[in-house]
Amino acid sequence: MTTHDIAVIPGDGIGLEVTPAALQVAQAAGRRHGFGFGFTEYDWSCERYRREGAMMPPDGLERLSGHDAIFLGAVGAPGVPDHVSLWGLLIPIRRAFRQYVNLRPVRLFEGLDSPVRSRIDLVVVRENTEGEYSEIGGRMSRGFPEEMAVQESVFTRAGVTRVLDYAFGLAARRGGHLTSATKSNGIVHTMPFWDELVRERAAEHPEVRWDQEHIDALCAKLVLDPGRFDVIVGSNLFGDILSDLAAAVAGSIGIAPSGNLNPEREFPSMFEPVHGSAPDIAGRGVANPIGAIWSAALMVEHLGHPQAAEEIVAAIAAVLAKGDVRTRDLGGTAGTEEFTQAVLSHL
Repeated sequence: MTTHDIAVIPGDGIGLEVTPAALQVAQAAGRRHGFGFGFTEYDWSCERYRREGAMMPPDGLERLSGHDAIFLGAVGAPGVPDHVSLWGLLIPIRRAFRQYVNLRPVRLFEGLDSPVRSRIDLVVVRENTEGEYSEIGGRMSRGFPEEMAVQESVFTRAGVTRVLDYAFGLAARRGGHLTSATKSNGIVHTMPFWDELVRERAAEHPEVRWDQEHIDALCAKLVLDPGRFDVIVGSNLFGDILSDLAAAVAGSIGIAPSGNLNPEREFPSMFEPVHGSAPDIAGRGVANPIGAIWSAALMVEHLGHPQAAEEIVAAIAAVLAKGDVRTRDLGGTAGTEEFTQAVLSHL
C-alpha cells in the first residue's frame, strides 16, 4: 500500500480544530482506495513565536523538504502582527518550494444560500511567489512628517509565463474559458507587461477562449454574474482578493480551500483552507471544517488519487444538499465534529 508522508502544521486558532477533521477524512478516503498517510506534526505557530521568537526553527524548510506534501491549518493570532506570522512561516514556504500556483476552486453547493442567483463553479489561479507581495522596498524617516514607505511590485517574464501556462492548461481541461484580471489602464508598467504575456501564451493555447477584465469591473461582475466565469488568472494581489470575494459569493469563506502548488513536483506542495485562524471562535468547536476538508481533497488529488478526491468533495456536497447538518456560518447549529462525522458517514 502506498503511504504518503505529510508534514502537518495545525498553526493557530481554529487551525487546531479543522486540521484533525480534514486528516480524518483524507485517511478514510485512503482506506477506501488502498493508500495511507504518515503524519509528522510541527507546532510552528504564533504561540511558538511568543515562546521562542520565531514562527519556525532555522532548519524548518529543510525539515519540510523531505515530505510528500504539507498541510497547514491556519496562521495568525491577536498580538502578533500579520506580517510577522505570514513572513515567518507561510510565505517562506511558498517561495522556497516554488509553489508559484495558488489554486482556489469556488463552487456553490446545492442547498447553500448565496447572495446571488447564479450557478458558481470556477477556479481562481493566483500567482503566488512574486507580483505585489515582494520584499523590495522599505521605510524612511520614521516618526517624522516626511516619513515614507516604498513597496515595489516584481513581475518577471518567467514568473508570469509559468502561471499563465498553468491557468490556460487548466481552462483547456475545464470549460475552455479563461479570464485575466488586469488593471493596465491605471498601473502603467506591470499590468501592460502582464497583458502582453497573456496574449503571447494565449497564442499557444488556441483551444481556450479568453478575455481580460479590469480588476474593479471584474469584482462587480463576479458578484452580479459569477456563473459566466470558469478560470480566472490574476497576480498575487488580485488573485488573493478575487478568491476571497468569490468564496463569500458562494456562501461562506469557511468553505474555501486552496493549494499552493509546485506543478513540477520538485518540492512539496502545501494545502490550506483560506479562512484564517478566526480567534473569535477558536476553541469552541464550532468552526466550519469544509475549507480544510476540501483542501485535503486537493492534496489527495495532487498525490495521484483523483477518484478519492472526487469522493471527498461529493461527500461534502451530499451533506450540504441534505441540509440537516450545517455549521453556524451556513445557518445551522452543527459543530466541527458533527459535520466531520456526517462527511465520514457518506464516505
